[in-house]
Amino acid sequence: MPLSLNHWGLYTDFYELTMAQGYFYCEKKEDTTTFNYFFRTNPFKGGFTVFAGLQDFLEILSEYTFSESDIQFLKSQGFRKEFLKYLSEFRFSGNVLSAREGEIMFPNEPVLQVEGNVIECQLIESFLLNILNFESLIATKAYRVKMVAENKPFTDFGLRRAQGLGALHASRAAVIGGASSTSNVLAGKLFNIPVSGTQAHSWIQSFEDEAEAFRTFAKIHPENTVLLVDTFDTIHSGIPNAILVAKEMEKRGLRLRAVRLDSGDLAYFSKKARKMLDEAGLEYVKIIASNQLNEHVIRSLLKDQNAPIDAFGIGTEMITGKSDAALDGVYKMTEINGKPKMKLSENIEKVTLPGKKQVYRCLDSSGMFYRDAILLTDEKPEEVKTICHPIYPERKTSINHLQMEPLLFTVVKKGQVVVEQKSPDKIHDYLQERAALLPDEHKRFISPHIYKVGISEKLMEVRQALTQSIKEANQAR
Repeated sequence: MPLSLNHWGLYTDFYELTMAQGYFYCEKKEDTTTFNYFFRTNPFKGGFTVFAGLQDFLEILSEYTFSESDIQFLKSQGFRKEFLKYLSEFRFSGNVLSAREGEIMFPNEPVLQVEGNVIECQLIESFLLNILNFESLIATKAYRVKMVAENKPFTDFGLRRAQGLGALHASRAAVIGGASSTSNVLAGKLFNIPVSGTQAHSWIQSFEDEAEAFRTFAKIHPENTVLLVDTFDTIHSGIPNAILVAKEMEKRGLRLRAVRLDSGDLAYFSKKARKMLDEAGLEYVKIIASNQLNEHVIRSLLKDQNAPIDAFGIGTEMITGKSDAALDGVYKMTEINGKPKMKLSENIEKVTLPGKKQVYRCLDSSGMFYRDAILLTDEKPEEVKTICHPIYPERKTSINHLQMEPLLFTVVKKGQVVVEQKSPDKIHDYLQERAALLPDEHKRFISPHIYKVGISEKLMEVRQALTQSIKEANQAR
């Protein structure tokens, strides 16, 4: 992990610990419970979300303990002796069921389910949300870029604009979403991601003239020479000097790999650069573009303006998940000691689903994603013929005879991680396989078609009965 920590116990919000101490002293510490992680809306006004961050969450979970210095810090915050002893011996011992990392997921369906005693399930909430929300946000953003890049590679250039050490997980998530490499060297080492980079304007400025800067760089990096051509004057200086150095390289049996444009009208300059390079017999030299790029700009460059750009470097917009600051993932209790639990709200969209559940993806006759069905875990999917709209129960959809595949799988059993780690590029391969089964109308950037997620009639009945019971209990008081 990015920080040299052997213990992650303090990677939590203070109120998780105050509740945990409360459970400890009111004889609830042995109560068993279930929590669900889900999100309420897709980011970027899109039609889907890419689930990412699972492996990082599991790594922290396996190391979620309290050091002696952690215990001393908590003692200084007023926590009691017996509870601190409990924390000093703490290890997560529960179960976790989760969708596969890289899966396409939709609002209000369980993405991850945690089962264990109430203290351990409570303590891990904050870092679970921190990791999964952030990486899912960035992976989704990166995949949106992937969808419009027409198989042209793009690199994560976002380290200098990212939120602190979040840049490390963001780089990983970007590759899950489709980035081919990162400029973030530490992320490259930690997550086995290809690293790439060229030069900044300061390299060119450090020489007396641009041609000498290019020439020197080409001699030091002859097999991977990419020249930044917009430091002074792209058309009258940068491209001509790049052509000069490229011709010198040809005499040595070498080839200039690419030129990079980092400012100005990228469509205009890329067309001018392509024409000048081709006229010089340098058709093989690629054009890379950077500078405040996102999926909308890239789509415009390639589809509307026919810009001859071969690759992209994407920084701020991707690594920060702009324009969405966060994914609105939440973590809610759904059961305690075998009894279903739920949260009520005057905002019906925020009413949660009780009980332990499984999510099934229903496929149409062509094998494409059709609906997702949320069932209680004791239901047999082949016996469920109809699912209900979670808010409007009168709206029902038949799923009879549809192929159904479960989405949640055991990833932690009795505290032990039971799934193998995969590299970010392998997770991206899985994402590609799954996204190919999502109909195109859900991939639109403008007013995407809403993917339907329904609940079983039995789950609806449990929720309605529990809602009535809660209301009656509260009215009686």
